[in-house]
Amino acid sequence: MTVAAITDIGKVREVNEDNYCIYEKNIKLYMVADGMGGHKSGEVASFIAINTIKDHIRQFITEDMEKPSIEGIIFEAFHRANKEIYNKSIEDFNCEGMGTTVTMALIIRNKIYIGHVGDSRGYVLRGGELEQVTQDHSLVAELVRNGSITEREAMKHPQKNIITRSLGTSEKVKVDIFSLDLCEGDILLLCTDGLTNFVDKHELEKALLTLKDCMETCKELVSLANQRGGYDNITVLIGKDKPV
Repeated sequence: MTVAAITDIGKVREVNEDNYCIYEKNIKLYMVADGMGGHKSGEVASFIAINTIKDHIRQFITEDMEKPSIEGIIFEAFHRANKEIYNKSIEDFNCEGMGTTVTMALIIRNKIYIGHVGDSRGYVLRGGELEQVTQDHSLVAELVRNGSITEREAMKHPQKNIITRSLGTSEKVKVDIFSLDLCEGDILLLCTDGLTNFVDKHELEKALLTLKDCMETCKELVSLANQRGGYDNITVLIGKDKPV
């Protein structure tokens, strides 16, 4: 897997509250996180989430594990991160109410495991088509799913930033876990909503279909989001199954 990532502050925000992880030692682990909260607490939340999940998975997952064990460890990793962030928000006044999204991809024995909370996204491009593996945990996403608005309308909806599930904002959290086979030529895309609020699925698909270099494509997508206002932090992680 050839992987590259960029996190960019955008054109408006004073602090980059996004974070990401590329870990490729004994396992292949990739994550993006989009923190939220006053002061710099969103930055704190995303940092805690990325590092807590990475450390737990690195410590407990081995390549010879079967699917139920792997998914159980991912579940526990997210819950540990949730507890760490929640406790920090209670103990530190400056971190009150902080939280974060997290979307992670773990690759073991030609299988991709996706863990997800929030409205960052995980996509896989396969056979010329881009599929969104994750479902956004947001008010606007619920409106799209029940047919009240279209995906295009969702991108400009005034309540598009209201998320319904995040790490650290309550004592318990529900975690989505998906698994799918990794096929030759697959392209993985993880990103925060600073990208998807300004670049639609068709544009993402086009960029990935013409991908020559993972880093250059990350730069192109970040640049496109910034050209359209850059009102949020932008994080993009792209991985291709075979070297490019």
